[in-house]
Amino acid sequence: MASSSTEAALHAAYASRGGSQAVFAPKVADYVASRPDYPQALFDRLTELGALSPNARIADIGAGTGLLTAGLLARGHEVVAVEPNDAMRAAADALLHDRPGYRSVAGSAETTNLPPASVDLVTAAQAFHWFVVDRTRAEFLRVLATNGQVALIWNDRLPDDPLQRAIAVLFRRHGGSERAALTAHEERLGVQDFYGRGRIEQIDVPHEQRLGRAGFAALLFSRSYMPPRASAAGTTAEHDVDALFDAHAEDGAVVVRYRTIAYVGRPVI
Repeated sequence: MASSSTEAALHAAYASRGGSQAVFAPKVADYVASRPDYPQALFDRLTELGALSPNARIADIGAGTGLLTAGLLARGHEVVAVEPNDAMRAAADALLHDRPGYRSVAGSAETTNLPPASVDLVTAAQAFHWFVVDRTRAEFLRVLATNGQVALIWNDRLPDDPLQRAIAVLFRRHGGSERAALTAHEERLGVQDFYGRGRIEQIDVPHEQRLGRAGFAALLFSRSYMPPRASAAGTTAEHDVDALFDAHAEDGAVVVRYRTIAYVGRPVI
């Protein structure tokens, strides 16, 4: 299947850097400083669709530094953040440890380390492309309670936005084979494979963030395929990032626009 071949190519592209569990460790500071959160309209629509009931127990898989987890906690939900990368999980713990309803677990999409039938909603934000689809589906169905659902979520860049087009050019210049593999897999052919015969509802709502120079640089360097800042390639990329900011900034900031997309349903094999 096409999704299986792009999945294999993606994991092979990152193998030399320790795979998906290791690649983000040096990028945690940039991630915390710059990655966008998720709009309230997303949570409202999840509630309207019946996926996010008032007393829902939630597992946020590939939780990273806790961006989606924080939004769910703010609405009073009980959330366990499941994250395989120690540095990312530690950042989430530092941010959220004192929030009621929060806990974290070292685990992955394929092995969450959660009890059977223990959650009502599984979420995965900006993470599904790293998952092994068949094993992930089986694991999510194991941990979901009866009638529990899965929400796969992305903040998508807008291809027709001038700033986003310029960012895409920069990523092509500096992202190399890793970016090419990731882009091919982000076609999301695996989403339909994951849900199988299950009914899928789609959410599509606008979102944006305003960033100064440092935040904008952090956003771009937080990408898994961007070179380390301290490397020669990173120094070259940083010059290009600065030039890009100067070309698009107004009043000392750029507005980065997105569409927040979610696929919601229960997988049926």
